[in-house]
Amino acid sequence: MRPRRVLMMLSRPPSVPERSPTLLAPPRSPLLPRLGFALLAGLAMGLAPAPLSAFPLAWVALAPLWWWVVRATHWRTALSLGLVWGAGYHSLAIAWVTGIHPMMWLGVPWLGSVAIALFCWLAVTLWGALLAGLWASLFWWGLRLGRQSPAGIGFTSAHRLLLGVTLWCLAEAVWNASPLWWTALAYTQSPNNLWLLHLGRLSGPTAVTAALVAVNGALAEAGLSAWRSRHDALMLQQHRAKRWLAIALLLLLGTHALGAELYWRPETPGEPLRVGLIQGNIPNEIKLNAEGWRRAIAGYTSGYEQLVDQDVEVVLTPETALPFYWERQKQRSSFYAAIRDRGVPAWVGAYGEQGTSYTNSLFSIASDGRTLSRYDKVKLVPLGEYIPFAAVLGQFIDRLSPLDAHLAAGNSNQQFDTPFGRAIAGICYDSAFSHLFRRQVAAGGEFILTASNNAHYSAAMPAQHHAQDVMRAIEGDRWAARATNTGYSAFVSPHGRTLWMSPLNEYATHAETIERRQTRTLYTRWGDWLLGVLGVLSLGSVLSQARARRRDARPGG
Repeated sequence: MRPRRVLMMLSRPPSVPERSPTLLAPPRSPLLPRLGFALLAGLAMGLAPAPLSAFPLAWVALAPLWWWVVRATHWRTALSLGLVWGAGYHSLAIAWVTGIHPMMWLGVPWLGSVAIALFCWLAVTLWGALLAGLWASLFWWGLRLGRQSPAGIGFTSAHRLLLGVTLWCLAEAVWNASPLWWTALAYTQSPNNLWLLHLGRLSGPTAVTAALVAVNGALAEAGLSAWRSRHDALMLQQHRAKRWLAIALLLLLGTHALGAELYWRPETPGEPLRVGLIQGNIPNEIKLNAEGWRRAIAGYTSGYEQLVDQDVEVVLTPETALPFYWERQKQRSSFYAAIRDRGVPAWVGAYGEQGTSYTNSLFSIASDGRTLSRYDKVKLVPLGEYIPFAAVLGQFIDRLSPLDAHLAAGNSNQQFDTPFGRAIAGICYDSAFSHLFRRQVAAGGEFILTASNNAHYSAAMPAQHHAQDVMRAIEGDRWAARATNTGYSAFVSPHGRTLWMSPLNEYATHAETIERRQTRTLYTRWGDWLLGVLGVLSLGSVLSQARARRRDARPGG
């Protein structure tokens, strides 16, 4: 070696380029303790949604999983950690699914009812666990592309953060296209963290989820740097740990500051509309028999008349408030007679017909009794409203279906016109799918109407359902009226403030003035554009790391 080159090497300041944690780590601890930590972290995330609403936990509960996945030596280890974390989160957050038991009123034996409830709970838990497992394994494989990269110290950590956020948002987007979708990370912040939820006006739930994952990732990177500092005589990793803590704090404060700016913007006044709603409180056990019909017709008729006396302009009823085929049997209903007599329009939950099947529908009834339009529920609940793999499970259809026909889903391109302009409609499970509401807002919907039953489940479900509708109101910048059978019925402002909420399991009526609005948020106009931007940036980052790795592999590289 030439003397000049030796002198140059000796004079070069020492540096320790950032490498994969697996190259710096001592022998791994046993897998079982790591799985235990992942489970506890997932359970902590499960405490964040309503009704417990420990939403600050969501800002730290994903960081342990990130830590262990980055340090994993094999993709199967990463997959296992993700599955366990996801099982902890989803099993706790959606434990209310077991409330479908008892189903003896549908003719299902007690033991069969318990088995179906447990199967449903385990199925949704496994589905959510697969989401987290998919993220963990893809994240691990993505990191392998940069593990031999000589890129700068900060680039690899920034690459990890960008890749982790993008893959989580992509996994949720894929999950959203499936029949089972409820527990997105974004809903952990609803209905309490209204500042952050206003990021939904920019790019829907993806914007909220991206903020949560980014802060968790930055905290995990700070922890990884602090852990590596035990082997860093030059204390470079300690500086990186402090830097990543600062980044996490800036992300937390910056996203909330942006959301607060959107939250405090003055609302554009709209045309007032006085809406009355009725919470009928008809238990599922009697809803489909003669006693339930009598109570429903009597309760909704008297509630309609009370609200008309309070000078409401229209009355909203819950999902299947009148559990019969509306067009066939309305003439025999005192509720329909009251509409024609009092001349105040109504939005009525009942059954419609679609060929030989029936639909779970919301009817817009004019003051003279004419049906102006009908919205059919789009997202049906698996096992509750339709049987997956019906050819195999056909024996159960007759037992689980409350009518002789089978429930059919509505078209996703429906429009719900009313005497007061076009509305954005959703029935029960539809509330979890933001794109259904965004499309209706873009098509000219001026206010949100949701109708739900919620009678099958514990108090956790209606609380989370209300949280979903709060998010939809904020994303679309629309007032929302939500009528349920047993609670929580509510009125929500475009900024997510709940103006009134009903008690659970009580008959209730309430009148409130909402506004018809024609504003357009960025999310309404452009949809989930953030996911596309993250995808392009992450792809570019991964490709650059892969090119650097190939250069390293060349002789003399």
